[in-house]
Amino acid sequence: MHLNPYGEYTVLLAASLANNWPGNRDALVERTLEAGMTMTFPARPDDLARTRTFIDEWLAVVDTPAPEQRAALLNAQMADAAAYPRLTNHDGEGWHLHYRDNDESLPSVLRAIISVGTSLHLVTRGMHRLGRCAAEPCRAVVVDVTRNGRQRYCSVRCANRAAVRRHRSRPQAG
Repeated sequence: MHLNPYGEYTVLLAASLANNWPGNRDALVERTLEAGMTMTFPARPDDLARTRTFIDEWLAVVDTPAPEQRAALLNAQMADAAAYPRLTNHDGEGWHLHYRDNDESLPSVLRAIISVGTSLHLVTRGMHRLGRCAAEPCRAVVVDVTRNGRQRYCSVRCANRAAVRRHRSRPQAG
């Protein structure tokens, strides 16, 4: 039984957008479809700019380590996207919940589902499970979805680079 459709995939979508911003609205839509969104939205001229503004606001959550401050930022983001949850059966997918009004734009829907998804991710997995890559100078967003909750690097490449730096910084024996 899958009770949390807005958890992991939406926070991973947000990280994907933050780490590799799409160059146009079509690329943004493609990324949302790759992440599992199924609905399409009428194009509006400010979709890309409004989504970028929200992702920048979301990055404040990523960069805030204190759980209380993270919660305050996410609560404000969810309040901005406020809509009561509703049951829907669009596209014949079967009944499920949406945390938004039915006639919202793409940026508004992304604000709602990413805010809710990030909140669910942090409260179910731990408030520390979101941050930046620990390998300097990388600044990529890391969404920790590991079992042990210790993911610090955005990729194997960054983890290896950090390990090499640690090794080279050790005093040489003899």
